[in-house]
Amino acid sequence: MIKQEKVDFAIAKLDELYPTIPIPLDHKDPYTLLIAVLLSAQSTDVRVNQITPLLFQRADNPFDMVKLTVDEIREIIKPVGLSPMKSKGIHGLSKTLIEKYDGKVPKDIELLEELPGVGHKTASVVVSQAFGIPAFPVDTHIHRLMYRWGFSNGKNVVQTERDAKRLFPKNIWNKLHLQIIWYGREYSPARGWNLEKDVITSTIGRKSVLNEYYKKKKSR
Repeated sequence: MIKQEKVDFAIAKLDELYPTIPIPLDHKDPYTLLIAVLLSAQSTDVRVNQITPLLFQRADNPFDMVKLTVDEIREIIKPVGLSPMKSKGIHGLSKTLIEKYDGKVPKDIELLEELPGVGHKTASVVVSQAFGIPAFPVDTHIHRLMYRWGFSNGKNVVQTERDAKRLFPKNIWNKLHLQIIWYGREYSPARGWNLEKDVITSTIGRKSVLNEYYKKKKSR
């Protein structure tokens, strides 16, 4: 298969498996999505979805959030990890949204990246999922699969994002990045990976990745 055929195969298979894509993080508007994505760094979506209802009960908009102290926010979000940094980010970005944007979340990725605690990936998720603007946020699943499928060299997430945007049509980025995340979780995880269940990697996977898998399997 040439590279374009591999790309087409992956897209078709993901569409077949995930015709409709559930959004991983519970939210009701751009602000609650922004907070949920910020909380999800080095945590699981399941854990975040358990904590956000408790936080949003107290404050689901920037005006109410700044009424809480950083310590109060930290106390609520402790179970998701990195709470000292995240609580400062949540309080800081809420304050900035009020001061600069009348409490509204900007749609521009560069403006989002200027907010306290907001990196490129978080900003990409928000413009993509809250505003429908094409973006390709790269998480660990996408980074791993782009390498396994031979679509990127795996050096860093910046390169992976660049390769993904070059390979995949822009009009499907928003859907596709979520499909790859779900596929990575279900069929191609980092640990406990079973290649027999992973139809995309077993069909189009990078030769060195497949060889390494079989080598490890033999030595067990």
